Parts: sequence; C-alpha cells; structure tokens
Amino acid sequence: MDVRTGGSRTSDHVPPRPPRDRPHAARRAGQPGDTDLDVFMSGTVFLDIVFTGLEHRPAGGEEVWSTGMGSAPGGIANLAVAASRLGLRTGLAAAFGDDAYGDFCWSTLAEQEGVDLSRSRRFPRWHTPVTVSMADATDRGMVTHGHPPPVDLGEMIGEPPRSAAAIVDLGPGGGASGPAGTATWVERAHRQGTLVFADLGFDPTGAWDRGVLDRLLHCHAFMPNAVEAMAYTRTTTPQEALYAIADLVPLAIVTNGAQGALALDAGTGEEVAVPALRTHALDPTGAGDVFGAALVVGTLGGWPLLERISFASLCAALAVQHFGGSLAAPGWGDIADWWRDLRAVAGATAYEQSLLRRFAFLDDVIPIGPIATTRRAEATLAHLSDLPGPPAGTPPGASL
Repeated sequence: MDVRTGGSRTSDHVPPRPPRDRPHAARRAGQPGDTDLDVFMSGTVFLDIVFTGLEHRPAGGEEVWSTGMGSAPGGIANLAVAASRLGLRTGLAAAFGDDAYGDFCWSTLAEQEGVDLSRSRRFPRWHTPVTVSMADATDRGMVTHGHPPPVDLGEMIGEPPRSAAAIVDLGPGGGASGPAGTATWVERAHRQGTLVFADLGFDPTGAWDRGVLDRLLHCHAFMPNAVEAMAYTRTTTPQEALYAIADLVPLAIVTNGAQGALALDAGTGEEVAVPALRTHALDPTGAGDVFGAALVVGTLGGWPLLERISFASLCAALAVQHFGGSLAAPGWGDIADWWRDLRAVAGATAYEQSLLRRFAFLDDVIPIGPIATTRRAEATLAHLSDLPGPPAGTPPGASL
C-alpha cells in the first residue's frame, strides 16, 4: 500500500469500529440524527431470464438446450439486491408494469430482498422491461425489450428520502442531470448531507464527452472501470486516470478487472492498489454493482481505504463465481463462509497466507445476529422446474 501524506491505520481520520450488528453504522461527524435509509438509488428494473450451461450460443434457426436457467430482477435491481444483502437499508425508485413480470420483480425485491419501494410506482398497461441472457463457456449474449417509463424518475422521486448514501449513474436518466435551473434529486440529496457515489457506463458512441464529468459536482465518490476512466479523463493509464478523477471528487476509484482496483481518498490521504482475487469467473453480470454496494458499507462504517477496497473486491469476486446478476450477489453469510473456509486451510500456500493477512479485518466487521446468515437467494419464475422427476424424454434442466 502506498500511503500518501496524512493517512495511516492509526490516523485520527479513522473512527472507532461500529457495532458488529451494523458494520456500516458509523456516520460522519456533525451529521444530524439518523436517516431513513442507508442507501438510495434509481433506475430501470428488468426481468432477467438467464440461460446457462450452453455448449454454444444458438446460430440462426438453431434450438439449443441449456442445463440451467434462472429468473430474477435485473438492471438497477442488481445494485439494490447487493446493497440489501449486505445489511444496508436500501431504497429504490423505479417503474414497474402491472404485468406478471412486474408482479414478480416487485414482490421479489420488496418481500424477499427487503428493498424499500416507497419511491417506486406501478403503471397500468406498461410493459416491464425484459432481458434474456445466454451464457456459454466463453461469453454471453443478451436480448432486451422495453419502453421508456411513463414518468420521469426525477418526477417520481420528488424530494428524495433522507439517506446516508446514494448511488447514481451519471448517464442520461440516471438522476444526475435535468432541465437547466431545476435541482435534480441527486443535488437535493447532497444538500441533505447524503454521500453520493457515482458510476458511469460504457459509451457506445465513442464520443466520451468530458462534459459528463461536470455532473460529479455533488458527488462524494466516482468509481468507473479503467476503460471508462481513461476515456473520459483523456489519460493513458489507470493510475493517471485515478489522479485526474481525484481532482473532481473526494474519493476516486478505478476498477480494472483481473488487475484489481486503484483508489485515492483525499480526506485521509490514503492511496491503495488492491490486487484482484484469484477466482474462476462464470458471469461478470452485476459485479460492478456488488463492488459499489460493498464500498458503501465500508465507507459508512468508517473503514480505512485499504479495507474498503479489499472488501469490495472480495464481494465482487464472490459474485462472478455464480450466474445471474442479482442472483449472484453475496450476503454476509456467504462472506463468513468464505472466511471460515480460508481459515480452515490455515494458509496452506503463500497466496492463502497473503489473503489471511489482507482480510484479517473481517473478524472485526462480519456482523452478529440475523444479518450474519443472509445468503444468496434463488429467485425464479420456473417453480415447476425445481420439482423432482421430470417427464420421461425431457432433456435435463435445472434452476440456478
């Protein structure tokens, strides 16, 4: 770790550990009272139908049987589920249709995953967006159908709820931009004392308009991947992109896939480079959402930067080992399982010894109580496929 002037594990900038039943419970000095939510976000919810175990993706006119499938809320729901499973009181503003797809997504998020949908709305005769994803051993392809929501998300949200943190997409419709002279919900949230964490997707036009970065004005953190970071900042290395972003926000992060992640916290002076965990990645869908949710947990908990980025990298690594976006997002139970299994081998290799050192802080932050048992869920519309004894002659199939 390269610690810049003013940062250390024993620095006055690092608050005491929060109670283990709420590892994210620390708040910034001077923030009045508590908040209604830990994290708030807005965006589009899709019904994701994921086919896995394909020998190859279908060519024109070809039918291919898969050995696995699952259905779950996707899109912004990937982020909401990831945050909720890590114990964050999570609020989501999104449009839902009044069709069966909307029923499934709404009930899964509200009842199974505990996401607050009080800022979301159901719209009659509006089709819930749907994405079908097909993954083989080398890649995945997707087909999506949807329509713009009947009401702008900013109008739907109105005055945002009091939240310790918010996560926003800087792209069109994400909430960070709006009509001139009108405060966006992100700006209003910032005025309430909310820490805003920003992300930004790939620009398929290739323009990489630097003007997008002006939307970081009210943001605490920016966490693009290396390709996006270099393109928007007009730099040639992830490190230089990190420094350019650090001039714009207090917390700069650049994720770089198998190369790990870079981060710089201007408040503490900490700068870290965290290697990615060695893992067999099956599906990267939602990994960035899991990283962002875990980063919020560590930031609200007042953890040192190295621990925050290490924890976010671990959660993302656990997610990519499974298929299906929100289906793959780990809970604290999954994290505790991984830590227990690692400690059981007692550092049999030098790499495992390095992990034991890097993640020793987990003993202090893995919560106690009901939240500690939260694990991945199996959300699917295909309930009958889970029953034993398929009809004779039916090709094998299984839900995720």
